[in-house]
Amino acid sequence: MAGEQRSGQSMIGRGCGAVLVVLLAAFIAIGCVRPASAADPAFRRWLQELWPDAQKLGVSRATFDAAAAGLEPDLSLPDLVVPGRPDKPPRGQAEFVQTPEQYLRERTLASLAAEGRKLFAKHRDTLNRIERRYGVPGPVVVAIWGRETAFGSYKLPHDAITVLATQGFYGKRKDFFRNEFLYALKMLQDGVPRADMRASWGGALGMTQFLPSEFYRHAVDFDGDGRADIWRSMPDALASAAQQLAHKGWQAGHHWAYEVKVPKGTDCTIADPDHLRPLKDWLAAGYVPAAKKPLPADLAEPASLLMPAGLFGPAFLILKNYYVIKNYNFSDLYVLFVGNVSDRIAGGGPFATPWGKIVQLRTADLEEMQRRLAALGLYRDKIDGKAGMRTRLALGAYQKVEGLTLDCWPDAAVLEHLRAESQAR
Repeated sequence: MAGEQRSGQSMIGRGCGAVLVVLLAAFIAIGCVRPASAADPAFRRWLQELWPDAQKLGVSRATFDAAAAGLEPDLSLPDLVVPGRPDKPPRGQAEFVQTPEQYLRERTLASLAAEGRKLFAKHRDTLNRIERRYGVPGPVVVAIWGRETAFGSYKLPHDAITVLATQGFYGKRKDFFRNEFLYALKMLQDGVPRADMRASWGGALGMTQFLPSEFYRHAVDFDGDGRADIWRSMPDALASAAQQLAHKGWQAGHHWAYEVKVPKGTDCTIADPDHLRPLKDWLAAGYVPAAKKPLPADLAEPASLLMPAGLFGPAFLILKNYYVIKNYNFSDLYVLFVGNVSDRIAGGGPFATPWGKIVQLRTADLEEMQRRLAALGLYRDKIDGKAGMRTRLALGAYQKVEGLTLDCWPDAAVLEHLRAESQAR
């Protein structure tokens, strides 16, 4: 629509006259000029077919019709499958397309931690009350706030209703987003202004980034004004994040992870979440805490080893609370980001071991690697083009079988070796 209007104005500027400006504006107002991105009729039908399910959630017909009026999909969003349009390379989240060093930039971590310490001091009483009620330390929820929206300063770019409807119809996870769209309508029904419903491309809302269904499961009115406001109320937003973590199993008084220096010659394929040992057994085996901090009281707590860059970076003994944060955002790098910022807010410092210089393969190359490893029976997870934990472990297993240098990091040399072995067979 905007592009057509600019085109019309330039023509008028060359001498068509003011009368035509008025006529063109009138035509646009009454819908005689069809938008270039007019919705697929199938999208309109899909939208109207949602009415019975919206009604079951308490959405009135008036609210439904107001939200649906003029609603058109935003085909610029990632992760869509649009008929007649070639697939675009996925515009993945930073957690999955950057190396650990790129995602965990020291300058960014230090800057957010410095601001987080100021905010923690400013809101100490509120954060202490949140911890007493939910068991989640203030530095953890402040770190989530910083990572999600830079403490509320980042302005979310999309309209949530548009995003969720688009993803519900054209997205790769249709059922998931269809459900979130219905709950977004319920939010409108329950009085959340449409103007407040600004979102990420995945439809998450507010200072601590809640999907609509999460809002109904976890949002809290912590400041006592009669409404759970995750947009403007810091107490509500951070208490809501704490309650979500508590609902997901946060263990009060326990840490999330410890960076460790691994013994020389460590086999990186034991960095497997299924390889659980009591924390005290890891320590006894020579995994030395990298930071000079008191050891946890519960040395019997099960822990597993995480090496997010294989042998090219820090290693961590991760505990149950690690996985609780990961349920907030399903990414190991996200957890390391939030965990490290929270540790710094509480007085800790940077990662002790530097990140090595490694290269992140393109998504298509990682997908090929996963398929080849799956064909060998070494990879049993989904083909997603991400250098995640299961991909690194499968790659390490291949390196061991083939007598290659064992480092558990997917690189171009190993992919070429996989291709050559496939051709030789």
